[in-house]
Amino acid sequence: MTLMQFAAASEGRAPRTPDVIRRLLDVTAALIALIVFGPAMMIIIAAIWMSGSRPIFFSQIRLGLRGRHFRIYKFQKFHNRCGGASGPVTVDNDPRFTRLGRFLGKTKLDELPQLWNILRGDMSIVGPRPESLELAHCFSGIYMRVLQYRPGLFGPNQVLFRNESSIFPDNYDPEKFYCEYLFPLKANIDLAYFPHRTLASDIGWVVRGLLAVLGWRTLSNEDLQRTLNESRGGWNWQQGVQPSLTSEQIMQPGE
Repeated sequence: MTLMQFAAASEGRAPRTPDVIRRLLDVTAALIALIVFGPAMMIIIAAIWMSGSRPIFFSQIRLGLRGRHFRIYKFQKFHNRCGGASGPVTVDNDPRFTRLGRFLGKTKLDELPQLWNILRGDMSIVGPRPESLELAHCFSGIYMRVLQYRPGLFGPNQVLFRNESSIFPDNYDPEKFYCEYLFPLKANIDLAYFPHRTLASDIGWVVRGLLAVLGWRTLSNEDLQRTLNESRGGWNWQQGVQPSLTSEQIMQPGE
């Protein structure tokens, strides 16, 4: 079974969940999560403050629904000398990590501030991961369709690529590897899932995501590597599919 088949395997063609209901569920879930994880977030804030890795929050402009720009928030993982000018991809043993930041990244606790993005409507509980403006050029052809969906905290790629930073090969430019191999693979997984998503299937990916944070592995690194090797062998990702958004629609400013 390919990764795209895995992402779409359990999804039927049930009636689409109205946007107002999905938004209500997003807000409710984010508020509950803030209450549950509030004490942990206060501890993380205090730990970052005492470690001197300020600012406490990392923020960056990302591409949101229909390419609109929004500012995403995370807990700071990198040395303060890196700031917002950090590269668009993170690899294992990245020298930018602080000791605390490495722990936050491994446990995904650095993502908790994105609950604020969900409350604001920038993001959803389930959706494609939002990319930085540095990777906007990757959204060409069929991949523009990914921008039709509000980005999210959970989703197929967030589970399947739980340990994405460990996939990058040595002696190969990480950004080039991401754009040429990882991004097309992840975009096709999103396009296999989100057009046929249901509320039940979204809940399933949230559960899988929480289990992945706790160490549950959906696919082995060997499966991911085999898929990447096939993509390097010349998969024609965009065959027979036409784009539905223009490049001008991708770069609409506004937060």
